Amino acid sequence: MRTVRTLRTLLGICALTLGLTVAMAAAPAKAHAQVPVLCSESSLVNAINFANAAGGDTLALVPFCTYQLTSAHGTSLHGPVGLPPITTPITLLGLGVTITRAPGAPAFRILQVEGASNVPGAKGQLSAVGLTIRGGSAVSPYPGGGLSNLGGTVSLLSSSVTGNTAVAGGGIYNDNGSIMLTASSVTGNQATSSGGGIYVNSGGVTLLGTAVRDNTPDNCAPSGSVMGCT
Repeated sequence: MRTVRTLRTLLGICALTLGLTVAMAAAPAKAHAQVPVLCSESSLVNAINFANAAGGDTLALVPFCTYQLTSAHGTSLHGPVGLPPITTPITLLGLGVTITRAPGAPAFRILQVEGASNVPGAKGQLSAVGLTIRGGSAVSPYPGGGLSNLGGTVSLLSSSVTGNTAVAGGGIYNDNGSIMLTASSVTGNQATSSGGGIYVNSGGVTLLGTAVRDNTPDNCAPSGSVMGCT
């Protein structure tokens, strides 16, 4: 019996050691703390500026907060942007969070991501969870009312792009970059020419369990540019 108990103990130690070894191998080399962002326009603007300067960060937004933008805090060759253009890897963690242009505010898109292929030296990557992008209005003749991706990488999970307007790409505009929308929606956006929901100038947009509907005058443009979008 003693031999059996000893063998069980040794097997238990071996299993524990193996488990710890696997966990350590799977864990990142350096843990990265989330940066909390208070529920205010200035706090979000400052957090994105700091994250860009630091080479990227993970920003934890206040659950169910509405971040209302009263003015543009970024400029580019593609018109004014509500939030500073994202030029580094930034993650926005939300739960029922909305980022919107304030009623009566001047026209500007909400978000812009910039990558090296369009903006030399930029490394823009946006990952967003539980976020609604609403009320953006790109200044004519520029596209992308809600989100403009210029050579960067964008991933939206459980998020919504709605109620935005532009000449093209009322909701989303993609140029020379990649966008993945997972369990999300692009609805109720409007373009004066085409691509009410999504306009793809170049690059690719992938839909996974995502609804693109009720956009005007169409959902995606050019026709066939986004698989699964009709």
